[in-house]
Amino acid sequence: MAGQTTVVLVGIGGYGELYLSALLDEPQGSRCRIVGAVDPQPANCSRLADLKSQDVTVYSTLDEFYNEADADLAVISTPIQLHAEHTCEALAHGSHVLVEKPAAAVSADVDRMIEARDRAGLIVAVGFQWSFARSILDLKRDVMAGRFGAPLSARCLALWPRTESYYQRNHWAGKRRDPEGRWILDSPANNAMAHFLHNMLFLLGDRLDTSASPVSIAARLARANDIETFDTIGAQVHTESGADLLFLASHAVGEHEAVEPKFRLEFEDAVVNLAGEDTPIAARLGDGTTLEYESPNATPQTEKLWRCFDAIAGTSDMPCGLETARSHTQCIEAIEQSGVEVLEFKDDSIRRNETAAGLLRWVPGLAATLERAYIDGRLPDLKGVK
Repeated sequence: MAGQTTVVLVGIGGYGELYLSALLDEPQGSRCRIVGAVDPQPANCSRLADLKSQDVTVYSTLDEFYNEADADLAVISTPIQLHAEHTCEALAHGSHVLVEKPAAAVSADVDRMIEARDRAGLIVAVGFQWSFARSILDLKRDVMAGRFGAPLSARCLALWPRTESYYQRNHWAGKRRDPEGRWILDSPANNAMAHFLHNMLFLLGDRLDTSASPVSIAARLARANDIETFDTIGAQVHTESGADLLFLASHAVGEHEAVEPKFRLEFEDAVVNLAGEDTPIAARLGDGTTLEYESPNATPQTEKLWRCFDAIAGTSDMPCGLETARSHTQCIEAIEQSGVEVLEFKDDSIRRNETAAGLLRWVPGLAATLERAYIDGRLPDLKGVK
């Protein structure tokens, strides 16, 4: 079909399968033609047969693809440590890029991606899906317009239990670096719940495509799982605007203690609350007026994909690019560089439950400690969990 955007999918297992399914199944998929897929282990993709039925060649490496073909857009869903490498390669071959979150593990890699993008004169989007959600963008426009007054603080809590199988699903989960020395820094803050740390930074950015800049960060980290990094975090980020952000997240809680992401933003003239990710966002102004924005999840995750098509066509802006995502990476890097000790929960304080998803290690009292910290707006005392 004339005018179709050609797409190469880099990584078709895991989250990459969501993009593949969208292109195959959703009506907007007719806007594109998949011209290649790249994955060294394509059998992990349940839609592989559907892909091959369209005569799409699957390559082991991105280099192999570009030796034979080209694409308008590269959708990159590879491990964190490969984001910079694959993004730069795609840009060098003339492809716009949608790279999954986070942009990269360290700022130097993000900067390298920015330089490659500017040389190529192309678009790079980063897949923090809430930054493409209608409600988040509407809320941010109101924040930028000064409707709520100056930002004072923000806080977010998410508790998502994760079993051993989560950390065993690949070779890089829970790791600081890969065997080649490339930074990964996998953790709740840089992977599963990265969206929610980024979202606070994003909402307080002074333009639609910027995020608040972190100045300093204090963190408390802990782990119950046998990993290199941490599965529990309390982090306080002081931003350039003076607002402090509190991020609280853990994978080491019981199944019955799961908490979907919620946030609270405090301004001079308003308080904005999200009680749960599937509920509306409510803003209460000082005069008693209440504004409501739909749930961030009312916008499908695949909106970021279609927004890329629009941006390539010149009919849309790009709310979440590399500079937008860089503030999140700065926070993750600052935690690593701070050398803060990761508290290891004592073996006798860890419960082990067999669940449908596998063995879950969780710490009684941890969820309550993090919820209290959220209510109080302070860093948690992880050493005092009981």
